[in-house]
Amino acid sequence: MTRTRCLSALLALLTLAVAFLVAPPASAAVAFTSTAVNQNGGNCVDLPGGSTANGTQLRAFACSSDANQSFAHTPVQGTSDTYTITTRSGQCVDVHGASTADNAAIIQWPCHGGTNQRWRLVPVSVGGTDKTFNVVSVSSGKCVTPSGGSSASDTGLVQLPCSAANGRVWRLPAFTGGGTTPGTFTNPIAQRGPDPWLTYHDGYYYLATTTWNSTVTMRKSSTLAGLATAPEQVVFNLTRPNGAGTMWAPEFHLLDGPNGKRWYFYYTAGREPFDLGTQRIHVLESAGLDPMGPYTFKADLLDPTQDNTWELDPGILQLNGKLYLLGTFYNGSQPMFIRPLSNPWTASGTRRVLSTPTYSWETVGGAVNEGAEVLQRNGRTFIVYSASHCSTPDYKLGMLTYNGGDPLSSSSWVKSPNPVFQRSNANGVYGPGHNGFFKSPDGTEDWIVYHANSSASGGCDMNRSTRAQKFTWNADGTPNFGTPVALGVPLTAPSGE
Repeated sequence: MTRTRCLSALLALLTLAVAFLVAPPASAAVAFTSTAVNQNGGNCVDLPGGSTANGTQLRAFACSSDANQSFAHTPVQGTSDTYTITTRSGQCVDVHGASTADNAAIIQWPCHGGTNQRWRLVPVSVGGTDKTFNVVSVSSGKCVTPSGGSSASDTGLVQLPCSAANGRVWRLPAFTGGGTTPGTFTNPIAQRGPDPWLTYHDGYYYLATTTWNSTVTMRKSSTLAGLATAPEQVVFNLTRPNGAGTMWAPEFHLLDGPNGKRWYFYYTAGREPFDLGTQRIHVLESAGLDPMGPYTFKADLLDPTQDNTWELDPGILQLNGKLYLLGTFYNGSQPMFIRPLSNPWTASGTRRVLSTPTYSWETVGGAVNEGAEVLQRNGRTFIVYSASHCSTPDYKLGMLTYNGGDPLSSSSWVKSPNPVFQRSNANGVYGPGHNGFFKSPDGTEDWIVYHANSSASGGCDMNRSTRAQKFTWNADGTPNFGTPVALGVPLTAPSGE
């Protein structure tokens, strides 16, 4: 065989291998009618007395052949795992009042197409059986369960945070397939995406990254894989004197304001052309609950007494009922600061140094602690930050752990002596940093989003790409971020897509 023919054969084999590695897209959802059997007690979803009254609360009740326990599942167009569910009276299964609160009642109500009448079937593996799911409200992200997780018959149904516990798991014996094959994605999810911030909200992922111009942009997709091809949409245009020409390090948070919850979009910008000394943190406010806005300019988040140097990389900490701004500034090196806020756009005190780069792994190419991001679980609070200079392949993540006391005091935080996430030469990932965190659609998984370079010579430019991967937790309650994954490796999509 000639060398050309050998290469052709090898290429064909590689193409075939990739075809087997990449899972096919999830199949379209299929209509079906079924009972729903709770895996904690074996009771069935039941419409009490076959009621036709609006607002009747559904219950878990001893299984029978009664039509009160038969529910029609109709796919929502364009989805692979989402349904409206109707009772024998023709009304829709509904979260009372479109509530997002724990213990909100699951009722029947005239069908209206709202997200509180849409239900995602998220497969849960249960040994010895099949067709088992979390039934997840699209509007709240919470799961249908008997009140208190009770196994007793005649227990009202409510919504509670999702888990694989039996009280949250239902077997749908007549489920006919569709939408149960997990999707996949590959990194990067944005080819030119430094300083990424990613949130899953109300059925969609939203991603913002540095633009390095006067536009604030965002992309939106119902799947993580879809972000790679989703169009960038301009959600705001910056103008002087509030910074123009260098929008970078964006992130957006759903916070309480005077008019209820709003999205607050934080970013760094200065005068145009780029002038490091003029870089400051600014904030926009949304008109409603759509992460895409519309937004209006809200404030320059300046330090009330120490506005004497640039400040970069805004982050938000909510702890003990109070709100704080995190960031970095220059005092010969780049320490991390914390500043109290009286509301999402107003400082109530001056900055305090929270962490100074002191370990050798924090000072490669420059002494830097920046990009502080908050991670909270089971009552514990961590701040994960980027260390060393972004121009080096040794840009990496470090971590502070809150040990109680005044969050404004550095003594209330313990720095981990070693990096928690760093380069992988074997996987071709260099300078992984400036991260954020997000939950999977069903709320059961924790994910990290970050930027990195594909070569050791990459620097602090727009060629850094956005990547995402799932992480786990150590036995001591600390996060385990693992090793950054190589580009192009198929990864299972977040649970609940």
